[in-house]
Amino acid sequence: MATVTRLLGRTKNIKKRSKSYLDEALYEKLFKDGGDEISVRRQLNEFLKSRKRVYKWEVGDTIRKLRDRKRFYPALKLSDAMSRRGMNMTVSDQAIHLDLIAKTHGIDAAENYFIDLPETSKNHLCYGALFNCYCKELMTEKAEALMEKMKELGLSLTSLSYNSLMTLYTKVGQPEKVSAVIQEMKAFDIMPDLFTYNVWMRALAASSDISGVERILDEMKRDGRVDADWTTYSNLASIYVDAGLFEKAEKALKELEKRNTSRSLSPYQFLITLYGRTGNLLEVYRVWRSLRLAFSKTPNISYLNMIQVLVKLKDLPGAEKCFKEWESGCSTYDIRVANALIGAYVNDGLLEKAQKLKQIAQMRGAKANAKTWEIFMDHHLKEGEIKLAVDCISNAVSIGRGNGSKWVPATEIVKSVTGHFEREKDVDSTERFIEILKKADDKVEVELFESLIRTYAATGKISPSLRHRLKMENVEVNDECKRLLDVVCIE
Repeated sequence: MATVTRLLGRTKNIKKRSKSYLDEALYEKLFKDGGDEISVRRQLNEFLKSRKRVYKWEVGDTIRKLRDRKRFYPALKLSDAMSRRGMNMTVSDQAIHLDLIAKTHGIDAAENYFIDLPETSKNHLCYGALFNCYCKELMTEKAEALMEKMKELGLSLTSLSYNSLMTLYTKVGQPEKVSAVIQEMKAFDIMPDLFTYNVWMRALAASSDISGVERILDEMKRDGRVDADWTTYSNLASIYVDAGLFEKAEKALKELEKRNTSRSLSPYQFLITLYGRTGNLLEVYRVWRSLRLAFSKTPNISYLNMIQVLVKLKDLPGAEKCFKEWESGCSTYDIRVANALIGAYVNDGLLEKAQKLKQIAQMRGAKANAKTWEIFMDHHLKEGEIKLAVDCISNAVSIGRGNGSKWVPATEIVKSVTGHFEREKDVDSTERFIEILKKADDKVEVELFESLIRTYAATGKISPSLRHRLKMENVEVNDECKRLLDVVCIE
């Protein structure tokens, strides 16, 4: 109740503040036109150009919301701008800033930021933020070294740091190290939390120790300090599904459902996904009806999840019905939802339907994104329509990803395309493909240039500047291609 009162008080203060301040809550301003990256960036730029003032707590609240929605670039820009305007940054703010730098500019930039921090800021918060970044980037040696450094400095360690380390070990294929981490936590009297138990269960599941997973759940119940919630049973159900133990999985899902006492959206999403993985279509529809009753204004993400599950269960008529229901009532036409059905159509050989839906989406204001073009790219590659696939790649590269990062085709896709052009002795198409890829990644892989050299040699064409291009790109080709360059680079 105190929290509600405090927030209401803050809202009231916003409405009464002077004209030098923004006339609405900052997060409302940024999300005014929806939560997509482009509209958020546009609104942020408008706010920054206006030079309007806002409260510090408001900035922190907005950055938190941006991080929750994975809008890391605008979150960092806002943090930078407010710092330049003289807004005081606490150590907690600096730790968040470090995390945002890592997510947008990489670990090297985050390390440099950490080094430049005043010594008074280098406490458990900023060390912990950098440690968490190492864990997320699967940098095992750096994470282990920094953990030891934190211990040497006597910094307080919590379950959060140990959870990150255990997650790292699980992801890099070293789940056997998790038990030692648990023992260290117990030795230091650091109380495990729900996430600790979930990661521990996952680690044993990775070693196919299902009975061990069940023992952990029993220990958790006996301990009594941590109550199993819906995430525990979602985790357990997922483990059982992975092991093919569908009957046990469905029992765990029933427990999950019992524990969704707050009627939150996420448990419904997990129930639909996991029942889908057990192949139980009836339960999928039952939970979907419950979700719709609980949320009269059903979010786009829920429709997306439901359609994806129905597609995987080969219930295309059901997916189409669900899509039409969403389409008739949506306030924002979300290309991600359309992509789920476009992908289903393409996989079922219904190309005309897929193309028509893409056109409808565009007319409704939802332009094709990188994923849309990726769907059509996969189709054209399977059909051997390589030039059409390259057009799709070009479109995807031009658009980029929704979070502002570049879209780059997978290595096997690049090899498939260049291999085709090499067999066809098509130098011009290879050159065009290289130019497209350079828009996505300045550094072109050496294998791509080697394929280009072989293609030139096979066609008998010459390229006097090719050797110089390789030097400028700092590319060292293999011995075979070096010999071919003597033929290709004749003046």
